[in-house]
Amino acid sequence: MSHPQEPLSSILRPLSTLSPPSNSRTWQSAPHPNLPLVATACSDRTVRVYSLTSFTLLHTITGGHKRSVRSVSWKPGVKGQSVLATGSFDASAGIWRRDERGVEEDFTRRRAGGDGYEDEEEDDDDYQFSCILDGHESEIKSLSWSPSGQFLATCSRDKSVWIWEELEDDNFETIAVLQEHDGDVKCVAWHPEEDLLASASYDDTVRLYKEDADDWVQVAQLNNHGMTVWWVEFEGSGMTKKNFCAQRDGLTDEQARHIELLERSGPRLATCSDDCTVRIWRREPREGAEKTSANTGIPSIIRSMAIDEDWIQEAVLPQQHERAIYSVSWSQKTGLIASAGSDGKILIYKERWKVQASNGVTAEDQDTPMTEKSPLTEWVVIAELFSAHDVFEINHVCWAARSDKGRRNDDDEVILSTGDDGEVKVWVLEEGSVIPET
Repeated sequence: MSHPQEPLSSILRPLSTLSPPSNSRTWQSAPHPNLPLVATACSDRTVRVYSLTSFTLLHTITGGHKRSVRSVSWKPGVKGQSVLATGSFDASAGIWRRDERGVEEDFTRRRAGGDGYEDEEEDDDDYQFSCILDGHESEIKSLSWSPSGQFLATCSRDKSVWIWEELEDDNFETIAVLQEHDGDVKCVAWHPEEDLLASASYDDTVRLYKEDADDWVQVAQLNNHGMTVWWVEFEGSGMTKKNFCAQRDGLTDEQARHIELLERSGPRLATCSDDCTVRIWRREPREGAEKTSANTGIPSIIRSMAIDEDWIQEAVLPQQHERAIYSVSWSQKTGLIASAGSDGKILIYKERWKVQASNGVTAEDQDTPMTEKSPLTEWVVIAELFSAHDVFEINHVCWAARSDKGRRNDDDEVILSTGDDGEVKVWVLEEGSVIPET
């Protein structure tokens, strides 16, 4: 059911463009987990590392791949070192390391004092190529480190998802080759609180995997998208409490139960597709020890069905993209969602309680039979930006901590968009009423 678009409450304003841009298509940008840096995967076989303080190029990583670098991922939780994984169309993944001893502590001290990370340009130490991970038969489309840093997931046009475990520096072991998908696998992403992996594919499905009895198996399959699923991303850990904690005193009993349900379900999953939709999925909390599911497809091995999970579609976000949505990003600070894709738009969505009528039923759903369970929250578009990269497609969008001199507090963020024009643009979200175009 479609509804008239509300006046937009916020504006995306340009802050900067990372300089100099790449001379070729850029695929994805990954903010560093601790430092004001971002790595960008480029079609010219390089990775460019930029400062998010000065928005200038610090390092160009070359020599590891024979074709385009399609994906990049920083390993979390590493002290004194930056570890970057790169996935390429040459079917290999590379591991790169750079000594950062003292740099993180210096940045923390400077940030506490209100200063930027200004000395970074003077450091000439480059990223060192550590090892290559071979095995895929075709292009690697995405890779992602698990939150603990123990596992690295890669996915490929060869329809497979691989999980690698780092036993020690530069010593990786393949612990799983998952072949449940029937088409090109576009993206992989890890749950923020547990070793649960999601993958999205050209076969229009999203699949989730966990370890069971020393083997990795598929535990759920999500089927509602009607075309290629390009991206998957989990909600940040603990965001339900953060989003609604300020409103708890005025909650109805039904709203309070809804929050409790979300907390038991854990972080939700956002997906986007060629079908021009962004969808939100929620895991059904397990009520008892015995649990079976009919939506998991053919399992990798024979195992106890107790490991299977039920994930239900909770929402379809307002459909305002005209073409394929390539990327969606869920802010871990605010719970806002950003999306971008083939139509060159960037959209920002916010979740809110539905307006309550006097009888406690949402005004929109008063005619809905009580046998149907109506959602208590809704997503609305709060900002919309057209032609963010002129006529070019946007391949990736993500939130990053703001680190330039305009930063106001620890929760301040920017949005990074990465496009076919070779540019990575930096945007800030500002409150301000805008009348939508008609």
